[in-house]
Amino acid sequence: MKLSRKHIFSYITNHIISGIVFSQVRLFWYRKVMKFLIGKGSSILTDFKIATTSNLIVGEHTVVNNNCRFDNRFPITIGNNVSITYGTTIFTKGHDIDDPYFRTKGAPVVIDDYVWICANAIILPGVHIGKGAVVLTGSVVTQDVEPYQVVGGNPAKFIRMRSTDLKYELNWDPWFSFFG
Repeated sequence: MKLSRKHIFSYITNHIISGIVFSQVRLFWYRKVMKFLIGKGSSILTDFKIATTSNLIVGEHTVVNNNCRFDNRFPITIGNNVSITYGTTIFTKGHDIDDPYFRTKGAPVVIDDYVWICANAIILPGVHIGKGAVVLTGSVVTQDVEPYQVVGGNPAKFIRMRSTDLKYELNWDPWFSFFG
């Protein structure tokens, strides 16, 4: 296999940049080298792993916490004021278990404004999580989540509705990541 710039940049990102404790250094690399579109006031903490360059859009005032994994081989779009908690994994591609050649298939993932994805959740390819929804800790989201729904479990199922009166703005970007 021939190494491409994408492979080299992804390796450097996952094994060097993601461990740098200074937030502004990581964000500079993600924006300028990896070509991720990251809105103002947003932060991506340490040990963030990706699959490739580009294919990641993060809105304003969004926090991606430590130890998250984003398989961005298809686009991942995240809205404003989204909290993605420790250890969350987002997949956009996988294998077709019924294909005789075990070919891959995938689809983009979209996460709307004011979503809270709790620790160690897994989001599968093609999922759209609606505005204000909450994905509870350890959940596996296999299908779309409607706006303001709280879902949990494996596979994630409807638990209850969340308040629609959401006005907060996330502003958490420690210059020195102390939980990494």
